[in-house]
Amino acid sequence: MVFTVPSPPPPPPPVARRRRHRGLVAALIAVPVVIAVAGGGLWFTINAGRATPPAAGAVTFDEALRIPELAPSRVEDGVRVFELDAREGSTSFVPQGDTPTLGYNGSYLGPTLVAARGERVRVEVTNGLPESTTVHWHGMHVPAAMDGGPHTPIAAGQTWHPEWTIDQPAASLWYHPHLHGRTQEQVDAGLAGLFLVQDEESAALELPGDYGVDDVPVIVQDRSFSSDGAFAGGLGMQFDGVLGDTILVNGTVAPYFEVTTELVRLRLLNGSSARMYDFTFADGREFALIGTDGGLLGAPAAVTSVPLSPGERAEIVVAMAPGERVVLQSQAPDPALHAGSATFDVLELRGAASLVPSPVIPAALADLPVADESDAAAERSFVMSGHDINDREMDLGRADFVATVDTSEVWTVRNENPLPHSFHVHDTQFRVLSVDGEAPPARLSGWKDTIALEGERDYRILVRFEDYADPTTPYMYHCHLLWHEDQGMMGQFLVVEQGQEPDLRRPEGDTDDNHDH
Repeated sequence: MVFTVPSPPPPPPPVARRRRHRGLVAALIAVPVVIAVAGGGLWFTINAGRATPPAAGAVTFDEALRIPELAPSRVEDGVRVFELDAREGSTSFVPQGDTPTLGYNGSYLGPTLVAARGERVRVEVTNGLPESTTVHWHGMHVPAAMDGGPHTPIAAGQTWHPEWTIDQPAASLWYHPHLHGRTQEQVDAGLAGLFLVQDEESAALELPGDYGVDDVPVIVQDRSFSSDGAFAGGLGMQFDGVLGDTILVNGTVAPYFEVTTELVRLRLLNGSSARMYDFTFADGREFALIGTDGGLLGAPAAVTSVPLSPGERAEIVVAMAPGERVVLQSQAPDPALHAGSATFDVLELRGAASLVPSPVIPAALADLPVADESDAAAERSFVMSGHDINDREMDLGRADFVATVDTSEVWTVRNENPLPHSFHVHDTQFRVLSVDGEAPPARLSGWKDTIALEGERDYRILVRFEDYADPTTPYMYHCHLLWHEDQGMMGQFLVVEQGQEPDLRRPEGDTDDNHDH
């Protein structure tokens, strides 16, 4: 079966951009890479030093895929209450020894939270770590004070009680720390988990939906290990961040999953802090892309691969035959990302001897509104260069701009370095209007909160600010390669009521002196 997604109307030309002077740090980072692009030998030398998983076909899949448990909850006065406890632990990944890790309600990763649109939820987040942390609800539409960014740190031993009403379409979201200057360290140690939003419209569709059976979370990460089993790895020369030579899926090394149905839905999350993936199957089979960051597409798209940068999600449906085995792989990313060229194994799917019949995938999925930019209140430009955005590093005491609630804006985002970058916006799910003046591909046609940025391409996105205004607490936008984010490749904005004066508050006790960048 072939699926199509209707193309949006042709977009207007992108806004004119202004060349900016790069700062010293950006220049020092960019120069060797630019030289590498010009001189193929040096470029090869830099990329040869990248930590890379074993070549495709080299992995023996001998561990059953771990499925994160569903988080228990209770209802108090009409509010669904979850509990998350960030803690230290140790986890067995490799034969040489247990690995010191962090996790929520366990030693590594966290449980999957599930809530329905329209529900009021509260998450009791207790910090059992010896240092501060935060919990950011990545992709969630929330009030700024509940967003879990760097302005809401949770001190060691303290509990945070964010509460909000779920008001967005069904989607695969996730949660992770967002402590300024320490995000990569805490995420890489294991602090991450899924948050699934459900709604009546998606529940009415005949899609695979039995969690852990035909609806499977797939959190993909890369790590390296030292001789005693501890996590290892450094920045090397590639400037992406920390890359690993071992793939983990839901915290499982060399995993396989026993498929018992004709169709299986994989909820893919790039949970790595730096690595770009381009997911495909070893036999080149076609599969259905049904959803991205913010929910279902308008219709399934028949594809043979789906690229994901750190933080991005995709929901795919794969057809299986009885008794067959097929390997989910990552192939070389788009060369314009400058993110390596390796192809490697991720997860083996094993079809049972007999499979339970599955309904045909619906030809229509979500009712997506037309991305209409005609009433945009403002246009903005964001240029990514080195570890700066618009020639600025992050300052928790500075609002980079102020937006008005219940308005839309058109943003043009561009990566001017031959370095891999991405772009993530808190609170809102945006629509991609165009890529270098062309209509976006099917994988970018739905709701998005994170996009990969190839070098020298203009992405025009339509961003809307709804429901929540707060003159004191900002939302973030940043590169989601976490080392880049920690180095200051991040900005922040306030959303206010019409005519309301902004009054940004720096987190108590914060100064520029206590951050890594």
